[in-house]
Order: sequence, then C-alpha cells, then structure tokens
Amino acid sequence: VQLQASGGGLVQAGGSLRLSCAASGRTFSNYVMAWFRQAPGKEREFVSAISWHTSRGYADSVKGRFTISRDNAKKMVYLQMNALKPEDTAVYYCAAARWTTVTSSSDDYSYWGQGTQVTVSS
Repeated sequence: VQLQASGGGLVQAGGSLRLSCAASGRTFSNYVMAWFRQAPGKEREFVSAISWHTSRGYADSVKGRFTISRDNAKKMVYLQMNALKPEDTAVYYCAAARWTTVTSSSDDYSYWGQGTQVTVSS
C-alpha cells in the first residue's frame, strides 16, 4: 500500500482543514487507516483511526473536533479538523495497518505516507 497525504496548510485558531490520504493497492478495504501527527521536538502521536467497517477511534485531545472518514471505493481517507488550536500544529501522517480493529499503536502500522504540514496560528 502506498499512501499520499494532502490538505495541510496554515489556518488561524478556530478554523478548519480537511486532510486527505490517497491509497494505492487492491485491498484497501482490508486495512485500518489512521492519522498520526508529530510536532517539533515531540514524539509521533496517534490522532485517529478507522476500520474497514467504519469503527473509529480518537485521541482524547481531538475528540469532538476531528472526524475521520473513509471512502473504500475511492481508496481515500479523510480527517476533518474543526476548532483547530495552536497545539494541533504538526506534520500529519496517514498510515495503514492490516488489522480488523482500530489500533492507536504506531508499531501496528506498516505503511506510512509522507506527511502534510498543519500550522495553526494564534
């Protein structure tokens, strides 16, 4: 599976962005898809994940603000980010894991996209 993330940018606090992740491969629907992020000087952290049957998981820091979705026919995963805060500033990565249930551990994800920068100004 190859992953290509896009949609990052600069936004003011309180604004919104939608990240997209395009996947290649014939068995996209067999994968749990996730978003992670890494801020400067910090470790990569889990943001959200979605299974093929659309079971979802979110980090506590983004619950109620971010929504993950997927379109298996288009092999796309999205992360709608609302009410953005400066602490959401990071490089966001999409990832794929051949699991049936959502997982927040980066060790479970075998495939990673290149990352897209999200910067939230105060």
